[in-house]
Amino acid sequence: MANRRDTLCVQAGWNPKKGESRQMPIVQSTTFKYETSEQMGKLFDLEESGYFYTRLQNPTNDNVAAKIAALEGGVAAMLTSSGQAANFFAVFNICETGGHVISASNIYGGTFNLLGVTLPKMGIEVTFIDENASDEEINAAFRPNTKLVFGETISNPGVTVFDIERFANIAHSHGVPLIVDNTFATPVNCRPFEFGADIVTHSTTKYMDGHGLAVGGCVVDSGNFDWDRYADKFPGLCSPDPSYHGLTYTKAFGKGAYITKATVQLMRDLGAIQAPQNAFYLNIGLQSLHVRMAKHCSNALKVAEYLRDNEHIAWINYPDLDTDSQYEKKKKYLPNGSCGVMAFGLKGGREFSIKFMDSLKLINIATHVADCHSCVLHPASHTHRQLSEQQLIDAGISPDLIRLSVGIEDADDLIEDIEQAIAEACK
Repeated sequence: MANRRDTLCVQAGWNPKKGESRQMPIVQSTTFKYETSEQMGKLFDLEESGYFYTRLQNPTNDNVAAKIAALEGGVAAMLTSSGQAANFFAVFNICETGGHVISASNIYGGTFNLLGVTLPKMGIEVTFIDENASDEEINAAFRPNTKLVFGETISNPGVTVFDIERFANIAHSHGVPLIVDNTFATPVNCRPFEFGADIVTHSTTKYMDGHGLAVGGCVVDSGNFDWDRYADKFPGLCSPDPSYHGLTYTKAFGKGAYITKATVQLMRDLGAIQAPQNAFYLNIGLQSLHVRMAKHCSNALKVAEYLRDNEHIAWINYPDLDTDSQYEKKKKYLPNGSCGVMAFGLKGGREFSIKFMDSLKLINIATHVADCHSCVLHPASHTHRQLSEQQLIDAGISPDLIRLSVGIEDADDLIEDIEQAIAEACK
């Protein structure tokens, strides 16, 4: 089968045979029938693959997960109920009580809260680091119990580009994997595995869905990290699991060990599965992902150039601008464009920013980001309002930061809307 990304977006995952549905079917069933008790028993013992309960696996979900794995160049993937669930599963699959995580500080507020507040309640310590810190400073953050390093390809909402290769090399030198949230870039614009990342996560709610229809997430494994080489660090994968008669995942499933464990152990017990109907919607979005990402990027660059040259704009972060501090990293990791999201600040402070947003007519004020509709948000007042002033600064979020997600409308209409909103705010 062809393996170029545009073709994979459309055709990967579901390959109908004679007389089968051309569109991927929705298997809207909680349970699956078998002929004998022995057949069912082999499924529960992981001796055979198959379906018995949708909380663990469902054919619709698996078809869509296979498409995303193909797009990322991974060996296997698992859909989850949300992007937050994907990040939690990705971390918790290899880091339990007593473990330690190193994360870039400039990440999505919900993820920052997950790592910085919730995981410590479960006995997992987290150290946040500045992405621009020196190698010596980053190396000093590692401990004997460190299990992984985490970052975002393009940070939300700061829109900085993560130096994947650098952090992968550092993580590997300490015998741990690098997990990268690739939500904003999508595999159309960046495939982190090609730069040394080991595991990729997505909030499929964003560009992959593309229409704001269905919440979802995905975890993808490259199959490249040698868990057995560091067996003492990852006992969950490399030692017997008593809940499956002493089965050891790396021995039984090889390169499929990580996703298999996440599915049959974590999904079994925590149940954050994506609904088959949502997976169906997601697949529809994936079919046009390559077309939409190109439009998002071309629109966003035009809008960013307008903002950069506007006298009322104090600053702007958008990696595709050749004047942006992230431009060189963008050329390396995102040569075809980054995404449609940018961050900027207006002269006049927070009150002026709020008046500007309230004056927009075409661009929506919305919590959502990265879909076909253009939307705007003030993180300090909205998504990141749970963070303290110092945490906002640590996460690279200034009080005047506005996150603009440029959709696939006509770019000139978006610019005209911004222009009239600035004029209204100036009154």
